[in-house]
Amino acid sequence: MKTLIPTTLLAVFAFLATSDAAQPIVRRLEPLGVVRGETSKLILHGERLGDASQILLDRDGLTVTEVKPLDDSRVEVTITAEADTDPGLYPLQLVTRSGISNLRLLGVGAMRIVQDVEPNSDFDSAQAIELNRTVEGVIKYEDVDYFSVTLEADQLIHVEAEGIRLSYSLNNQIFDPYIAVLDAGKFELVSSDDSSLLQQDALLAFKAPQAGTYRIMLRDSSFSGHDGAHYRLHVGTYPRPIAVIPAGNQPGELLAATLVHLTGNGDEMTTTSAQVQLPSDSVDRFPVVTKSESGISPSPNWIRVNNLPVTIETEPNDDMAKPNAVTIADPNQPTAALCGVIGSDNDIDYFALDCKAGQKILVKAFARNILRSPLDTVVNCYGPDRKSLVGNDDNGRQPDSFAEFTAAADGLHIIRITDSLRRGGPAFAYRIEARIAEPVLGLDRKEMDRDEALGVAVPRGGLMAMMVTAKREYFGGELKLDLTDLPAGITATTFPMSESANEVPVFLSAAADAADGASLVNVSAVPTNPALAPLGIAGNLSLRHRLMLGQNRVDMWGYDSNRLAVSVADAAPFKVFVDQPGTPIVRSGSKELKVRIERNEGFEGEVSLVTLYNPPGVGVNNGRKIAKGKNEVLIPITANGGAAIGNWPMAMIARYDTGKGQGKIVTLPITLEVQDSAFKFEFPRVAGELGTELPLAVGVEVMRPFIGTCEVELVGIPSGVTCAASKQTVAPETTSILFPLTIAADAKVGTHKTLHCVATIRSDAGDIVQTQGVGEIRVDQPLPPKVDAPAAAPESVPAAPPAAKPLSRLEQLRQMNK
Repeated sequence: MKTLIPTTLLAVFAFLATSDAAQPIVRRLEPLGVVRGETSKLILHGERLGDASQILLDRDGLTVTEVKPLDDSRVEVTITAEADTDPGLYPLQLVTRSGISNLRLLGVGAMRIVQDVEPNSDFDSAQAIELNRTVEGVIKYEDVDYFSVTLEADQLIHVEAEGIRLSYSLNNQIFDPYIAVLDAGKFELVSSDDSSLLQQDALLAFKAPQAGTYRIMLRDSSFSGHDGAHYRLHVGTYPRPIAVIPAGNQPGELLAATLVHLTGNGDEMTTTSAQVQLPSDSVDRFPVVTKSESGISPSPNWIRVNNLPVTIETEPNDDMAKPNAVTIADPNQPTAALCGVIGSDNDIDYFALDCKAGQKILVKAFARNILRSPLDTVVNCYGPDRKSLVGNDDNGRQPDSFAEFTAAADGLHIIRITDSLRRGGPAFAYRIEARIAEPVLGLDRKEMDRDEALGVAVPRGGLMAMMVTAKREYFGGELKLDLTDLPAGITATTFPMSESANEVPVFLSAAADAADGASLVNVSAVPTNPALAPLGIAGNLSLRHRLMLGQNRVDMWGYDSNRLAVSVADAAPFKVFVDQPGTPIVRSGSKELKVRIERNEGFEGEVSLVTLYNPPGVGVNNGRKIAKGKNEVLIPITANGGAAIGNWPMAMIARYDTGKGQGKIVTLPITLEVQDSAFKFEFPRVAGELGTELPLAVGVEVMRPFIGTCEVELVGIPSGVTCAASKQTVAPETTSILFPLTIAADAKVGTHKTLHCVATIRSDAGDIVQTQGVGEIRVDQPLPPKVDAPAAAPESVPAAPPAAKPLSRLEQLRQMNK
């Protein structure tokens, strides 16, 4: 049997034992943010933090100089934000000797930080703050925080709350900030709950109608709150655009942008101009931070940067007969980005894209997604004859539209965009990307624990594994994976991802002398087919860190990373093995895998077992455990009739109690060979009466030669029916098996579809077991005995004439008078 395990890996390990161990959890940061250009002390609060050693940062601009555990629930981190670091949220993950924590977001700002000081829950006890400050606090149940500021007449300020963006809850514990500005009479002059730009977080602009003191109120929108409802409230004269138009351009360009701002008078808006230097490479979500003489925005706006030629909308273009012509770089490749604004209620924008017959065009809108525009896009596409081809409102759970069509003829095809409720306004920006359908490859990592995109901790002298999934669009074929920037001492073993598969395991091994360390690792894949090389198909990891889950576990807020955290961890307390099967499993077959452990002295705990993944069509009993005092267990596995034929690497995850949480260990992979069925059985339909004998002749087709001996057992025999020879030997030339059945007098009458044949091929290499059915037997009541013929009928006798009818009295008188 061919093995897929590289000999180099086998030479390094006599066993594969790894620990994902008890992962550290970071619940909150104190403070919630830092000031750029300063060095700060940051306390991370959580669980299992006592052996913390490193911080992983997924964005440039921050430097960590010290990680000092204070106890098992607190770690002090010394961190410096460079003076030119853009304000916004920066992801971090804490590394311990046992694992890698969940991802948390740290705020970086340009304004001084002040702490919320209680009591400030009443209008009259508002906490006085200066302008251009960031206030940090917490909204507990039914809490309200008031802050007072002194403004000049017509002075414009902005207020922005970070609430859900700083949260971490996977159980629907949401903080939804509500902010308002009140005058001396406690009247709300302006307020904000949710915002298109910031989702559940609020922002507002306020222009003081007269000089004086005003109160800023912050609370939960439903007067809820909890101990984890922490916030950062930015109050100042800084610029706060709510839209950047156009919403992107090509790499390296200097974007001449229009910034849309609230004026502080309700929903009225104004615009300013800005020059935005775009990066030299494509960026799906590029942050635009706005600076002016009055400050810098506390969080960015977002645009897209890629190589598509950009067409910027010009009015009027609300008539299908007079659309904006789309600029494309190549007439044979009608790909372009269309940027514009649905500027008013009932506005419609039309664009004309020159396509050739047979070209498949994908049309994707960006508004709510990425740009955080208030626009709810509806996209329609029309052919050169102006007849509708396709339309779309929401794309699944995504609020933005996606449509695709195949051009039936050469000519101008019309793309139409509007708002689903026919709304519009200066901030209703959009970007449409129209592309010819081309191969696309995306990668993800399957979570071992639901909704937890944790890193991979690899124990010294052992191994950890993960499942990488792939999504191929408009191409097929085998894929080759690659991992780069691994920590020192860690190596990766990958397997080809076959054309029929969309997932494959990746094994990470750490040398026995590997030093503590962690890094963010790039995971990529390319097709192995040389014919696809000119297309430049390549995929990179996209990893979603879910930070806030709402009702029904809806992903409300999170962070997307393109790198995976990997670290060196302490060794596991035992070694674990899966014995390599000597024989394959066949379709409609079964097998048992033996899992063994060798316990380190002092470890006596229970070990539960699950597979890292199952080959297609293979089922595994993932409820088995190695009990205390035991060292092995048999794991039943089955292959259905359509199981994928081939060689599949398999490994088991062993879970155990570390005393500080649950640890995980992954075994050395075995190679499970899946073959087609060895036999084909044909069951006739048979019937017999109670108290009789019934021969059952089952047809046998030996699908291929086998080594060893084979025995076929008839199982599923109904109650009251017995078989004197239920086990029969089968030779390669066997074409039929006769099973003698005896039906008892008290057997259950009826049709029984329960018969199966279990074939077991036994050899020195092991057993091959296949089960096939269903055969049918009908048990009948005996027919009743025949009844004797009826006696002959007697000879017929003439019937007596009917008796005369008695005469009435009147008739008698008449007779007498005759």
